[in-house]
Amino acid sequence: MPSPAQGPSAQGPSTHAPSPGPELLGTRLRLLLTLLDDGVAAVHDHLGLEGVRPRYVPALRTLAAEGPSSIQELAAATAVTHSAASQTVAQLAREGLVTVGPGSDGRRRIASLTARAESLLPALDAEWRATAAAAAAFEGELSFPLSELIGEALEALRRRPMHERILDAAPLPTRNGR
Repeated sequence: MPSPAQGPSAQGPSTHAPSPGPELLGTRLRLLLTLLDDGVAAVHDHLGLEGVRPRYVPALRTLAAEGPSSIQELAAATAVTHSAASQTVAQLAREGLVTVGPGSDGRRRIASLTARAESLLPALDAEWRATAAAAAAFEGELSFPLSELIGEALEALRRRPMHERILDAAPLPTRNGR
């Protein structure tokens, strides 16, 4: 058992800590995402979906619905950055879930499902439906739907990025000390 001086990090993340103010917003959002992802990953383990991380499922389902797609198309369909979609596709390829080849114009990379990925789709679709139902029930326990709040937060940051908000909040020294 860790000593009180070691704090909660020695025991792993605490889900029962008092809610701090906005100063730990990013830290608490990472904890929330970890708890959500770990729950989905446990279901994947239960279903025998070896090598399928929660972040892969939106891309796999998009490829199943739309067919071979460019990284840019996957990014748009799954609401992530091009960089995040590219990293996910590279990981999917390493796991043998997609193949990647050149597009017809030679500039874009096109991802396609492998036979292994196609064989996992029934289990992934069932998991997706169950996760959506569990997420709706989870949101029902909250004072405000998390999905709506996330949408509002993303829109607010599109209007005015966090770095602008930080720099406007207090004068900070520049690299040259002024």
